[in-house]
Amino acid sequence: MTRILIVDDDPVQLRLTSEVARRAGFTPVTAGGGDEALSLLKSSPGFGAVILDLVMPDRDGMAVMEAMARDGISTPVIIQTAHSSLETVVSAMRQGAVDFFVKPVAPERLIISLRNALKLDELETIVRTDRSKRAGTLGLGDIATRSPAMHRVLTLAQKAAKSPIPVLIEGETGTGKELIARVIQGMGERASKPFVTVNCAAIPQNLIESTLFGHKKGAFTGAVADHQGKFAEANGGTLFLDEIGELPLDAQAKLLRALQQGEIEPVGSTKIERVNVRVISATNRRLLGLAQTGEFREDLYYRLNVFPVYLPPLRDRPEDIEVLAGHFIARFAAEAGKRIAGLSGPALELLAGYNWPGNIRQLENVIYRAIVLSDGGYLEIADFPQIVAQARGREETARLTETLPLPSAPVHVDAVRPLRRPDETREAIPDRFLDARGDVTPLSDLERELIAFALRHYGGRMSRVARALKIGRSTLYRKLREYGLEGAVESDAA
Repeated sequence: MTRILIVDDDPVQLRLTSEVARRAGFTPVTAGGGDEALSLLKSSPGFGAVILDLVMPDRDGMAVMEAMARDGISTPVIIQTAHSSLETVVSAMRQGAVDFFVKPVAPERLIISLRNALKLDELETIVRTDRSKRAGTLGLGDIATRSPAMHRVLTLAQKAAKSPIPVLIEGETGTGKELIARVIQGMGERASKPFVTVNCAAIPQNLIESTLFGHKKGAFTGAVADHQGKFAEANGGTLFLDEIGELPLDAQAKLLRALQQGEIEPVGSTKIERVNVRVISATNRRLLGLAQTGEFREDLYYRLNVFPVYLPPLRDRPEDIEVLAGHFIARFAAEAGKRIAGLSGPALELLAGYNWPGNIRQLENVIYRAIVLSDGGYLEIADFPQIVAQARGREETARLTETLPLPSAPVHVDAVRPLRRPDETREAIPDRFLDARGDVTPLSDLERELIAFALRHYGGRMSRVARALKIGRSTLYRKLREYGLEGAVESDAA
């Protein structure tokens, strides 16, 4: 569950806010002052949001936000204080707060603010990562992970970035090897320099030399102009050789010379060209095993395997499934224009227990498909029929898809038959205005039932519920408290 840092010098308020967060499904972590909060943010990163009091004896809330900005801590901050003024609100918002409350705050309002802050943080992370990727300045903070298995990978990536040492990244398909390579470049001296990717498995054998080293006009049939190879494109930057294990043996010899001498000779040229390229290679096969069987040159293997990094598969880092799924949901839901808050508990349990042979790439595609098909506020088990089929069998999939308005198999238009409905005995439907004893139902009970139905129908989106019921939002919040329906609030569409 997402951790929330709650900072307040009042122990009673600290306990009340923690209980609200816990009931909403978050994991509260408390701090009694600003200094303790900063220490927790630095020593235990990964908080989803911070609920921060402004007035504290050791370090006030404004000073905490200033220190967070100075240290590059981008966790969204929600301010709650007993002392408010327009100037205080403006100052807090300028300092980076995403919301502001005056104590005491209604529990449902605090929960909505927390969920909105988490969504905002996910979208900002996506935008920041995309911007850093284009600029070639990706860092460790751009990798979505909570898994201890990734700690060694990130530590090695940080060390590899400090020198131009050749790096070999081994891992299964779809584990994110290119992202690690970009992070190594983004934290080193070659940040913002060219990052050129070559998929060695996708190059035709007769074009490998031309693709890597370039060619001169007339060097072979079809060479109508000079062509700059990938080594020349990456000059001064990084060359990422993906699936290096698929490179043919004759091309491996030419690559070895380029790596050892830092020189290339374009096809059809008699002039040697010097290049300054940092090489990072990746493979989904064990290069040592290929070298032992003669499928890969042993001397090239030792030239590439100077600094090995093993990227564990997703099944060995189950802690990352929730954070990666949340990242993909925020991105695809924004692209599709849908308001999807996240995964339901059973859906998360399903994904966490799956083997993920396609790793992160498979998870991304599964989430994308679920987002397109879903019409609810949360992704449910029924939105992942392929995962259910592989994890629990076809019978469970068939049971789930029975409730969906889609055919289980293609049916030709000429073969469609009228739907046969089973004979059923219709029972008398009781009048909703009468209770079990036959008395008229109290108006308050009917109103509570109607509000609960509207909350379910609109997925907890308060603006839609208030408009449909033709009442103000403040009136709606008051009635939620009166009828004990605060727990039914899922998200706010404001």
